[in-house]
Amino acid sequence: MSGPGAPAHRVRGSRPPHGDPVVDRALSLLAAFDTRHRYLTLAELSRRSGIPASSALRLAQRLMAWGALERGDDGRFSIGLRLWEVASLAPRGQGLRQVAMPYMGDLAEVTRQHVLLAVREGDEAVLVDRLSAHQAMPVLYHVGGRLPLHSTGVGLVLLAFAEPGFQEEILARPLVHEPERTAVSPAELRRTLAEVRREGLATVRRRAPEPLVTVAAPVFAAGGRIAAALSVVVPEEHAEPRLLGPAVRTAARSISRGLGAH
Repeated sequence: MSGPGAPAHRVRGSRPPHGDPVVDRALSLLAAFDTRHRYLTLAELSRRSGIPASSALRLAQRLMAWGALERGDDGRFSIGLRLWEVASLAPRGQGLRQVAMPYMGDLAEVTRQHVLLAVREGDEAVLVDRLSAHQAMPVLYHVGGRLPLHSTGVGLVLLAFAEPGFQEEILARPLVHEPERTAVSPAELRRTLAEVRREGLATVRRRAPEPLVTVAAPVFAAGGRIAAALSVVVPEEHAEPRLLGPAVRTAARSISRGLGAH
C-alpha cells in the first residue's frame, strides 16, 4: 500500500525518518513531571504523557533501570538522581554557576532576599541558580523553572541583548504580562529593551502575588555574547533601585570577566 494515507513500514535495522518513537515516548514520560507534579501514579503518568498505561509502565521500568526515574513504596514515580547528575553537566549551567556563585553570595548578603541567575533557552529564560535568605519574601521562581522573556527582569535583559531577528520575532507575538494577565504593548516593550541596552539594567515592578522590585543586569561571555542575566528580587517597600542597580551591575561585570569577557 502506498500514498499519503498509508501507514509507514519500518525497515529492520533502520531508524524511522522522524526519530526513534521509543525515545520520543520516553521523553514524553519525563515531561509529564513538573513542579506541581513531582510524584505521579502510573495512571497519572499515562494520562499526562498520553501513553497507554501498559506502554508507560514498560518505559518507566526501563528509565528506572537507568536511574532516570525512581518509584517509592507508595508506587508513585518521581525523577531519579541519575537524571539530575547528567543535567548538572550542562556547560551553560555548571561552569556559569561556579563563576557566579561568589558574587551571587555577596549580593545575597547585602539584600537578604533573592538573587537569580538565568540563561536563555529558546524563547524563555531558565533559572539555573537562586540564592535566598531565610527571611526572603515568597516568589514564584525556582531553579530549573522557566520565566517569560518579556515580563521578568532576567528575561528582559536576555531579550534586550539577543540577536535583532529574535527580538522582532518575540515583538510580533501577542504578549501578556504574568501573573497580571495584562496585554503587552509592542511599542512600549521595544522602548524598554532599548533602555535596558542603554543602561545595562532592567528594573521591573510587580504588584502580584506580592509587591516586589527586580533589578537585573547582563552577564557576557568571551566575544561579547550574552551568556546570562543576574538579578535581585526584593520587596517593594525595601527597594532602592538606585542603590541596587550599581551593585547588580558590578557583580554581573565581575562574572563576565570570569567568563572571559572584556
